[in-house]
Amino acid sequence: MPHHISPTVIIDGTLYTLVAFSVATWTVILFKIWQFTKNSHYNRRFSQAFWDAATLDQAKALPAEVARGPQARIAQQGFAWMNESQQSTGKSLKYRGIPDELLEHSLLVQMQKEQHCMEGGLTMLASIGSTAPFVGLFGTVLGIMHAMHEITASGSTSLDVVAGPIGDALVATAIGIAVAVPAVLAYNFFLRQVKQQRAGLENFVTSFLHVTPSANASGKE
Repeated sequence: MPHHISPTVIIDGTLYTLVAFSVATWTVILFKIWQFTKNSHYNRRFSQAFWDAATLDQAKALPAEVARGPQARIAQQGFAWMNESQQSTGKSLKYRGIPDELLEHSLLVQMQKEQHCMEGGLTMLASIGSTAPFVGLFGTVLGIMHAMHEITASGSTSLDVVAGPIGDALVATAIGIAVAVPAVLAYNFFLRQVKQQRAGLENFVTSFLHVTPSANASGKE
């Protein structure tokens, strides 16, 4: 450790880092709770309205307050692709191929975007959960080293002199663990939520592909 840097500054910096980790963790947790709750509500409302529609045109014309959320954006992407495909048939490589497969690809691309949005912040939780204990341990090691230097300088080895500084140094490890536990638990919980909502989006994509050809065929008749 450079002699011109005070150990106390480094130890305090470690504790402030852990506090910043904790603030970031709970900010992400609150945001993800809001995000997943909102998505679930929007998906349920849109799915009910979409499948209650008599025709695909009625489903396409759902009001904006209903057509919100990941499923709604996937459906809008599908409708947009079908409109562009009808207007650009044979004019662009983008629309050359089997229509059903091209439409499925467009829906899957949008679904991947929605999944990426849902996964936002999870990397931070995983990183904090894995590094916070080591940051706390780093602070503890520095604290013990600093305490040993002070004990040596005082020339006393009594329990009262030794126990206090070392006990204070161990606080950093405790804080590191306290920061890591919520981050790890939240990461596992939200990862499960991502998988569940992705499964719902996959089911919607499959169902959308099933009704689209029959709806188009009935429209042509």
